[in-house]
Formats: sequence, structure tokens, C-alpha cells
Amino acid sequence: MAQWSGVFPAVTTKMQRDGSLDLSATQKSIERLITHGVSGIVVLPMLGENASLSVKEKTRVIEAAREAVARRVPVLSGLAEISTDAATTNAKLFQSHGAEGLMVFPSLAYKTDPVETAAWYKAVAAATDLPIMIYNNPIAYGVDVTPHVLRDLADTPTIVCIKEECGDIRRVTDIYNAMGDRFSVFCGVDDLIVESMALGATGWVSGMTNAWPQECVSIFRLCAAGKSSEALQLYRVMTPAFHLDTHVKLVQYIKLAEHLVCGAPEWTRPPRLPLTGAERTHVANIITETIAVLKREFSQSS
Repeated sequence: MAQWSGVFPAVTTKMQRDGSLDLSATQKSIERLITHGVSGIVVLPMLGENASLSVKEKTRVIEAAREAVARRVPVLSGLAEISTDAATTNAKLFQSHGAEGLMVFPSLAYKTDPVETAAWYKAVAAATDLPIMIYNNPIAYGVDVTPHVLRDLADTPTIVCIKEECGDIRRVTDIYNAMGDRFSVFCGVDDLIVESMALGATGWVSGMTNAWPQECVSIFRLCAAGKSSEALQLYRVMTPAFHLDTHVKLVQYIKLAEHLVCGAPEWTRPPRLPLTGAERTHVANIITETIAVLKREFSQSS
């Protein structure tokens, strides 16, 4: 079974100005990520506007990603559904279109209790033989995959990883204390990566890696090599931009970062609207200041 580690960017789905898919730009972004050393990619995450895409569009994104990756790194797909039937059906469908793993959200329609949460993940796992990463974001979805729930999932071999995004850094240690190394633990929020790796996390599902893959991979590798002081120098420069990954408008913010750093299209699909006025100025200032400091102090081109 898969043993994922490293930086797995949550890839933004590029759009045309009219909200239609821009698969060419998406593939170009994926190529840039791989060139700068990511260890895998996750298409159709929340950051990829999963809930705004039709099933047909989702399969097109998976196929385009698989083509761009050309088997160089694993291609995971987000699976965000309302009903168990839809989740199991689309798990099979996404596998048939080239997904090599799934990052599975909880049910989007209902805040499951711990027993129901375990049943949800077991049902998806039974529908396919793909390895599964649990997407744990109780702040956004109201469902917390706690160490207690993970104990109930330990006998499901295809559930191999948890993207931990509860916001409490102590959770990383609690998972290891409860489960040992049964599940890989991935940091799921950009502004906790150094802290998470200090506690034993072995992977990172990152948003701002879309804009700064070289820098984010460098932070991860420095932490993995025990070079914490060097990692902190870069992390502190990046943290104001990383904070944008935790905002409700992270899709617009990260797409704007991509646009300013490398010229990628910033368009999103309604109900998300373009950034304007003081908000756009504020976010753009954070991004351009980060660009300037990186150029001045680290001389790393993106």
C-alpha cells in the first residue's frame, strides 16, 4: 500500500475569465510544481473548487492532471460528496479516469458523529482499492476525525494517511500516541508546517506551494534534514503569505498569489468573486512584499 510523504500541493483548478475550465493552464501549473520537486499532487481539493465543478468537469481535471504528471509523482483526487452513494460511485469513477489515490472529505451535507464518520470512510474504502487520505478539517466541515475515530479505521488497510487541519498542533502528537505509525500524518495548513514536522508529520498538503513551490519544498526538506534554523529563516518570511491559506477566501488569495508570482490566471467560479478594492490591495501587498524579501534575502527564482 502507498506510503506517501513530502509536499503534495492542493492544486488550484485554473479557470477562464468566464468560469470555464482552463486545463492547459492547470497542466502548466502542475508541470511547474513537479519541476520544483513536489512529491505528489492533489487535484480537486477544496482549493481546487471541487464543489463548484460538475462530475464531468472533475473527470476532465483528473485526466488532464494524469497526462501532465506522466507517472512522475502520485496523482490524488479530492472526493467531496453529500451522500455515501455519491461518494462510493465517484470513488470508482475517479479511479477509472486515472486517480491513484483519494483525499476524502467528510459528508458535506451532514455533521456525522464519530460512529457515522468511521462508517463513511469505511464505505468509501470498500468501494475502491485506491489508497485514501482522510481530509480532517473540523473548522470548515464540523466533523473531527479524532484519534478515537482513527482507532475504528485502523483495520481498513487502504486508509493510509490523514491530512490534519484541526488547528491544534497537539493533535499530531495525540495521533502518534494513540496510533503509532499506523497512519501517515500530513500537515494540512501552511502556517503550521514547521511545527507539525517538529512533532513528526511526514507530509504537507499545501496551498501556497501553488505560488512558491521551490520555497515550500525547501522548507520541507530543511525540516526533514533537521536544519530547523535554516527552515525557520525561510518560514518566517513566508508566514504572512501562509496565513492567507487559512482565510475563507483562500481560493481567491492563493490564485492571486499564483498570478502575481508566475502569471497564472486568477479567475474563480461563482459564487467566488474576484478580489477588489482594499481587500485586493491588502492581499496583493502581502504577496508582493513576500516576493521582494525572497528576492532580496534568498535569491530564489520561482
